[in-house]
Amino acid sequence: MAKMAKDLHVVMIPWSAFGHMIPFFQLSIALAKAKVHVSYISTPKNIQRLPKVSPDLQPFMHLVPIPFPPLELDFLPQGAEASVDVPLEKIDNLHIAYDLLQIPIKQFIADQMPDWIVTDFVAHWAVDIAKEYGVPLVYFSACSAAIGAFFGPPENLSGANRNYALPSPQSLTSPPEWITFPSLVAFKDYEAIYVPRMLFGSDSTGISGASRLAKTIAASQALAIRTCNEVEGDYLEVYRKILGKPVIPTGILPPEQPGKRTKMETRSDGFMFDWLDKQKPRSVLFVGFGSECKLSKEQVHEIAYGLEISELPFLWGLRKPNSANNANEVDDFLPLGFVERASEKGLVCFGWVPQMEILAHPSVGGSLFHSGWGSVIETLQFGHCLVVLPFINDQPLNARLLVEKGLAVEVKRNEDGSFSGDEIARTLRRAMVEEEGEQLRTRASKAAAVFGDQKLHQDHYIGAFVDYLKNNGAKRS
Repeated sequence: MAKMAKDLHVVMIPWSAFGHMIPFFQLSIALAKAKVHVSYISTPKNIQRLPKVSPDLQPFMHLVPIPFPPLELDFLPQGAEASVDVPLEKIDNLHIAYDLLQIPIKQFIADQMPDWIVTDFVAHWAVDIAKEYGVPLVYFSACSAAIGAFFGPPENLSGANRNYALPSPQSLTSPPEWITFPSLVAFKDYEAIYVPRMLFGSDSTGISGASRLAKTIAASQALAIRTCNEVEGDYLEVYRKILGKPVIPTGILPPEQPGKRTKMETRSDGFMFDWLDKQKPRSVLFVGFGSECKLSKEQVHEIAYGLEISELPFLWGLRKPNSANNANEVDDFLPLGFVERASEKGLVCFGWVPQMEILAHPSVGGSLFHSGWGSVIETLQFGHCLVVLPFINDQPLNARLLVEKGLAVEVKRNEDGSFSGDEIARTLRRAMVEEEGEQLRTRASKAAAVFGDQKLHQDHYIGAFVDYLKNNGAKRS
């Protein structure tokens, strides 16, 4: 007899990067709301950084801190447990430390014997643990379905398909043959040259990202993807055909919208909201490129110039450069006098900003950002128009998907990938105020009905995922 949902126990194994940990956390919360018991595993510091679990969900949501084993001095920066803490040249070391978690996680699985393991692709060793203990595996992708469909089945990623050559930069600049409908989802030349090394190159662990992904997909009983049919039904269908196994949309897992601030509330970021309160409805552009995207000084200067000449009101959450240790270095990161000149129209806020609360403010009407999937979801649930400037990982393919769906406009770049402030200003004005962008603004506004529909994503999509878990788990006596 199939287990009831209240009896289900699922173990979550996310990779140690916020673009993975947060979607896994949001999926965990959604499952806990459906009365599924969830054990979410990460390192102690990462768990402390997660949002608080509401008291009503605590009986179902178990945060399991497992520390990295003792490492050599300077192997990772002091206190580093996530990719945001680690400079690019030490990311390999984070992979090595993360892979060492397989020993305590294996013991946890042996002790708990959960009904399912829901894993990230980086934890490719979860495949062997699941097999040893007879626990079925689901791979959860925090990316769009278009990304998975673009790269194809696991045998193509692993090189096991002898009729299919591993992708060359040139082959990545157009959609693959199995995407049979018109699609813009592909890399530009200046992006494609880095993809084979990034995806197929082995790091210090001796295994490539593509191999980790291929092993995980091949061994998974099903794939769960943070998307919905209303947005990506076409790509979901392609992905199912090429994989030949269940591909289950979990819904977009929209984060809880922030509550209204009280007038009595005093917070260090209050000045941002005092400034926003003075702006016209839907007039402000939010600018943010997240914690993982490290912009160069030249890129920051072009963005600043573009914002200035666009004459649009803006709020820019700007990550301090890694090299900046004092105020002078931070000031030098921006064009001379920019903050003062822009003060009538804009606000520059260094460091972390409360992105969801800013996006929820009625003065905000658009966003200039990197098109990371989590930020896409956060922005479209408020119906803001999107101006995309992608940099790394899945961002370029997401940008093309959004343009294809009529939900974004992308900043044009030069053949070498550089961009100009003039082009940024032109694109921003088109999206935010000019008549040419009216359709974009209308479509983005309509998208809020889908992206902001908590009932659709929780009741329909999570409900269907829970039904799958209930009815397809391991048969144990």
